[in-house]
Amino acid sequence: MNTFGDMAKALNRFPVQLSTLQKQFSLPAFEGAAYSDAYQTFLRTVISLRTLNVSDSALLDLWHLEKKLLQLLHADSTGSATWFLDECGRTTHPNCRLLLANYDIGMSLDAQGVQPGLNFDKKPRELFAGTEMGEDAMRVLGEILEIRARIQADIAAEIPHVRATLRRATTMNKHNAHSHTHPKR
Repeated sequence: MNTFGDMAKALNRFPVQLSTLQKQFSLPAFEGAAYSDAYQTFLRTVISLRTLNVSDSALLDLWHLEKKLLQLLHADSTGSATWFLDECGRTTHPNCRLLLANYDIGMSLDAQGVQPGLNFDKKPRELFAGTEMGEDAMRVLGEILEIRARIQADIAAEIPHVRATLRRATTMNKHNAHSHTHPKR
C-alpha cells in the first residue's frame, strides 16, 4: 500500500496533478498508506496515455463506459471502494482486458462480443435481466471498442513523434554528460 505522496513521487507528478486526476475520474481519496498498487497503476496508465496525446475527453468517455460495462457484468459486487480499478496491473489475458480498468471480461476484445449471461456477482440474480431494464452490455462494449480504436489510432500517430523526442533527449543527455566531463578552461 502507498501513501498519496509515495504515488506522486513514483509517478513523477505534483500532488495537485494527481488530485486533479482523482477528481476527473471520480476516484476515492484515502488517508495514509491506503492506496493499492492497482490504484497507482491506473494513474500511470492515464498519465501514459495523456503523454501519448490521448485527449482527456476520450479517456473520460472510455472510463465511464468501462465502469458501466463492469456494472452490467456485476463486477461492482466485490465490496471494494476501488472495484473499478482493482484489476490494474494484472497481465494475464491481455487481449481480454479493458484499456483503463484492465478488467478481464472473459473473452477477446477483438471478438467484439461478450457472453450475454456473464455475471461476476455471487449474489442472487435480479428480477429483470439487464437488457430488460434497457442496459445492453453489447451496446456498451461496442461503444468501448469504438473509443478504444480511436485511442489506438491516436497512439499510432503519436509514436513517430515520441521516437523523435526520445532521440533528441538522448542526444541532449549525451551532450550534457559530455560537457560535464570536460573541465572548463
